[in-house]
This record gives sequence, structure tokens and C-alpha cells, in this order.
Amino acid sequence: MPMGEAVRDVLVVGGGPAGLAAALRLKARDVPRVTIIEREDALGGMPRRALHSFFGFREFGRFLSGPSYAAKLAAWAQAAGVEIWSGQEVTALRPGGGVVVQTPKGTREVRARRVLLAMGARARRVEDWRADAAGRLGVLDSSALPPDAAALPCRCPVLVGGDRVSLSALATCRRQGMRPVAMVEANPRPAVSWPLTLYARLAGARLRLGTEIERIEGEGGVERVVLSNGQVLACDGVLVTGGLQPEVGLVRDSHLRLDHGAGGPAVDQYGRCSDTAFFAMGNVLGAAEGAGWNFQAGQTTGDFIADDLIGGLPSLEGALAIEAGAAVRFVLPQSLAHVAPLRGRLYVRVAAPVKGLLRVRAGAIVLYRRRVEAVPERRVLIDLDGLKTPPDDALLTVEVVA
Repeated sequence: MPMGEAVRDVLVVGGGPAGLAAALRLKARDVPRVTIIEREDALGGMPRRALHSFFGFREFGRFLSGPSYAAKLAAWAQAAGVEIWSGQEVTALRPGGGVVVQTPKGTREVRARRVLLAMGARARRVEDWRADAAGRLGVLDSSALPPDAAALPCRCPVLVGGDRVSLSALATCRRQGMRPVAMVEANPRPAVSWPLTLYARLAGARLRLGTEIERIEGEGGVERVVLSNGQVLACDGVLVTGGLQPEVGLVRDSHLRLDHGAGGPAVDQYGRCSDTAFFAMGNVLGAAEGAGWNFQAGQTTGDFIADDLIGGLPSLEGALAIEAGAAVRFVLPQSLAHVAPLRGRLYVRVAAPVKGLLRVRAGAIVLYRRRVEAVPERRVLIDLDGLKTPPDDALLTVEVVA
């Protein structure tokens, strides 16, 4: 049953590190009515399920486990006066800063002067990996790892994946007393090379690159897997990890522009979406970064929103569009408010391993260039203050050429 409309200054959709950091920054800037909507029952996002102690040094000056880090961020937000609606889900976005929220008591309309989309990304699920493995006993994804080691469905799994989420899952497995047999990654290199390789070796889980699980065998469960290179690994489970994908269902079904290269909402250098009542930042943009990076991005975007509420951001009229050119998979942001001088950075991911000249051009005019050697798993950053002033209404192309 529909409930009455609520009004806020800023509504943050998503209570992970990025959303929490933005809300904290907004409160520090004296924005009065800041509300976080989180569909899970507790704040903190993906770190809540990571038992290892790789979190919090940037924010708290010491390393914390994922659950401790998430709890400290949540407590910080509550102490700062951020209103928190947990266990509630935004189901639709409306033009001009409106959202529809599903609550335990029914749906309600919420309108805000600004809405920040910070839904983050989700790790690959079993059904994303292989439909025939869904529901099979002993095959699970990292989000399904129970916090209680006694409830674990397997003890010696093979992990699928080779990125930072896979590293987190491996560390969590070790903390729970599991002994992963191997890590299997289809790509010829892991997304985080030496830390993953070293940690996997120390954990006794050999990293198998450039191969995939071709077949899962076992009566009533998992007893072994057969790899595409012919190797057979004895194990009692398969843990599907990695492959972060931005949570963009809301954006896909809305009026906001979606960038198909990055997979997230299109934004300018301040995080503004195609409807300027909406901002977006963090992993929902498609960047797939860690908690510390997203916390810092949240603080920056919180400042931009606070500035915007008092009319401090430049108009989008005459904005410069940015496109991904040769060898580039995507660029963030997808447009630039045309101000001089430009400030901030372009975030670039390449489509395949490449060595050459990274450049930004407006037609035949080259505004920036430098030599790079890049791989798809690593970000490449371009400082905007290093660009020559672009001509009016230019289309900027970011490319890597030999």
C-alpha cells in the first residue's frame, strides 16, 4: 500500500563505503537532511563478508577486518546524524530527484534535492558463471559464504576468479579454516598480479591461469573438477568469485543515460548524471575498485554535491563529450563541464594489453599524450590539468596508438 511522500536534501542509495563516505562528508558540510537507503539489514557493503584484515588503514589509521570496518563506518555515520533506512530497497528512479522505495510496510515516494547512486557492484554469481551449476550442492558464490565456519558446505574448494574479490574470498576462506585447492582464472593474468600470486602460493592454492573448469564431477556433490587443459583437481566444492559487475538495474530501467562501455550511469567530472538531480560514484560506474578508493571517491563526491546545493557547480551547457577510442574499453567520466582550467582526472581501462601512445584529442588537435604500457585489469589515470584547453563543443577521444 503506498505511503506518503518524504522529502530530503540528499538521498544516498547504497550503504557501502562509497555511500557512507559521501553521507559523512555531506553532514560535515552542514547539509541537514541526509538519508542512506540500504536494501540489506546492515550497512557496510561487500566488506561485511570479508573476514580478512585488509581494510581501514586510510580511514582509521589501522587495519581492520571487513566486518569491523563496516561496523565502524556505520557507527560513524549514525553519530554524525545520517538518517539510515536499512532493509529497504529503491525500486524506481523518477525525473528531478524522485525515487520509489519498497519498505516492510509498503511502497513510498521519496523526493530529494539531490540523489546519489552508490549501489556499488556485485561479484559474479553461480548462475552468471554457469547456468548448469546453479543449485548444485557444493557450488556457491562468495556472497553465500556463511560467517560461521561450522556451517561451511565445503572445506577444500577450487576458487574461480583472479581479481581483488577473488583475493578477498581466498583470505576469507583461510580465516574460516578452509584449504582451497587452487584458483582458476580464464585470463592469462590475474587482475591483481603479485599480491594474488604470492598470497595464493602461501595459502597453498596454486593459481592456474589461462584455463577454465570444463566439467564438475561427483555423486550428489563435488568430488573433482576437470580443467580445459585436461588437469583433474580433487576438491569438495567450487567457489565462484570475482567478475565485479556494476549494480545498474535501477539505472537501466530509468530515464538516466547508461554508458555501455563502462556499464554504469554516464557522468561528468563532478559525478552528475544526465538528470542533474542525480549523481553517481564508486563501483556503480564500472570502475571495480576497492573499499579505500571508493571511500575517497565518496568524500570527493559529497563535496561536489554540497557545492551543487548552493549553486557552486558549473552548468552542463556546452559540456564536452568523451568517447573511448582505439584500444580503450571505457573512460570515466563520459563528459566534462567546459570550465577553465579543467580539474580532476580521467579514469581509463584498456580493452587488451597494449603498449603505445596514450592521447586525448579533439579531432586532429592533440590535447594530451604520454607513453603507456597498460593491461585491462589496471586503471590508467590522466590528470585533467595536464590537458591543453579544448575547443568549444569538442568531442574528446581517448585512445592508445602505436
